[in-house]
Amino acid sequence: MAYEYDDQNIFSKILRGEIPNATVLETEHTLAFNDITPQAPDHVLVIPKGPYVCYDHFADAASDAEIVDFSRAVGEVCRMLDVKPGEGGQGYRMIANSGENGVQEVQHLHIHLLAGRWLGRMLQKPRTD
Repeated sequence: MAYEYDDQNIFSKILRGEIPNATVLETEHTLAFNDITPQAPDHVLVIPKGPYVCYDHFADAASDAEIVDFSRAVGEVCRMLDVKPGEGGQGYRMIANSGENGVQEVQHLHIHLLAGRWLGRMLQKPRTD
């Protein structure tokens, strides 16, 4: 499947420095920054610097170096937030919305890393419509 990347999306503009952000971590291939409308005490967005629309696009097209860097950046942000459950933290939720049914609003791969409070169940009941 071919993905069309829109280089005018907000994350692309952030990566180009056209829109400021509150950077949490920046690596060679990844940028992590605080969400401007946080849904939890800790709400960090983690994005690859490459032009990937969603996670499956990233998994299929990114280089090994980009994939490793992105994964390690997520782990580093968890360490920085002190949320790793195996290391005394209370845990976190990681969400990546993809496509229309996944309610993806920005067509650039991004994960929401949420922590700092109990987040409830992810889905309460499947819709039947």
